[in-house]
Amino acid sequence: MTHKEIQNILAGIRNRKILVVGDVMVDEYVWGRIERISPEAPIQVVDVQSEDALLGGAANVAGNLVGLEARVYLAGAVGTDEKGVLLKTRLREEGVRIQGLVTDAKRPTSVKTRVMGQNQQLLRIDREHRVPLSGRTEERLLNYVRKQIPVCDAVILSDYGKGVLTDRILAKTIAEARRCRKIVVADPKRTDLRHYRRVTCLTPNRKEASEALRLPLGSPRQIHQAASALQRLLKSPACLITLGKDGMALLHRDAFTLIPTVAREVYDVSGAGDTVIAVFTLVAAAGYDLTTAAHVANTAAGVVIGKVGAARASPQEMLAYHGEVLPPGNGKNLQAADLRERVHLLQGDGKRVVFTNGCFDLLHVGHIQYLQAARRLGDCLIVGLNSDASVRRLKGKRRPLISEEERAHILAALDCVDYVTVFNESTPMKLIRTLRPDILVKGGDYRKSEVVGAEFVESYGGRVALVPVVQGKSTSEIVQRIVQRYGAQR
Repeated sequence: MTHKEIQNILAGIRNRKILVVGDVMVDEYVWGRIERISPEAPIQVVDVQSEDALLGGAANVAGNLVGLEARVYLAGAVGTDEKGVLLKTRLREEGVRIQGLVTDAKRPTSVKTRVMGQNQQLLRIDREHRVPLSGRTEERLLNYVRKQIPVCDAVILSDYGKGVLTDRILAKTIAEARRCRKIVVADPKRTDLRHYRRVTCLTPNRKEASEALRLPLGSPRQIHQAASALQRLLKSPACLITLGKDGMALLHRDAFTLIPTVAREVYDVSGAGDTVIAVFTLVAAAGYDLTTAAHVANTAAGVVIGKVGAARASPQEMLAYHGEVLPPGNGKNLQAADLRERVHLLQGDGKRVVFTNGCFDLLHVGHIQYLQAARRLGDCLIVGLNSDASVRRLKGKRRPLISEEERAHILAALDCVDYVTVFNESTPMKLIRTLRPDILVKGGDYRKSEVVGAEFVESYGGRVALVPVVQGKSTSEIVQRIVQRYGAQR
């Protein structure tokens, strides 16, 4: 696909309403260094450096959608425990509508804890119940789903086998979506795939399709045969089989398409299925054909399998995937998940990480002096940059004047800036939680009580610094000066 085509599609999918129904969970990461073997047993000792809690399962699907500026409605179940509260808080910060996230006191919130050392997964610990929802919780969930389907553009069924997508919820949701003529796409975990009958498209991975059909999926011919068998079994118009590092295969009616991935490096395929179903459904919901949707989803998957953990593909990364946008600033422009790894390594070496954020629209001398002062406070300066959508929410529909892609590129060209990461939320709170910087910097025109994230940073021993700003230097004043000088020449 060309740069222009992807750009048009990314613009067309904004504000589409997607209902996600499924198993939400927390993905925990415990990061550490390995320098010795335990004297108690022949096992590695992990010296813990930091810990993260991220959206997982259906919540990660919702996060992928929000990252592409969709309007997301999430239906699932959490417990009354601390992790359930954390999950709801994170989802609200992302902008996900969580009225359909019901609380069940008899179920714990699903948590997967991964212990990471030397950027490799050493161990995974699962804490969860896999029993089906109780009848009362099931009915509450169904009531929300029935009300939401008519006003959404598409439905995603994100099944992780934790008991939320019961036989009844699957059957009723698919039937209601078909009655309302909505696209419904399912990511399965059951071996008996007949429960997903009549979905618009099923998105199993190679292993799931092979086990369900008891067929090998090695050659293109075998993959085509498997997709045809699934299509007949489910009475569905389409089937999309994800093939990990090999890309994906789409059968839509009688047309079979193999789409190879061209990822620069395959680092971790976990979470790629969440990205695929999110992007595929969102593009299809915007009115594009399923082949186009699969190609765009494949682009997004090619981005995320080059990262650690359940990552996402930003619009900027998808545009840069084929190398047709501005260079990425000598490796300085990173997504939060990738930047988090750099922060862990820096802090492990005793370096002080400084974080600041802003729109930085029409970069001027006030910005430069502010960033130089922030950099002098530590060993590494990270700039959180408001996305175009975030700037519009904060500054009005006429801003930004410079696109996020160009703003990020300009900031990355500054010697005082070590890394730039774009965030889509109205505040940098989520980003600060993810990075856990040593020093949080804001302009001297703020009081510490007004600085977003100040209390959180100080809670783990970090500090907040207020840097004096250059008076009389602002983007608004520059715009006003331009209008005064050149407006009358029209």
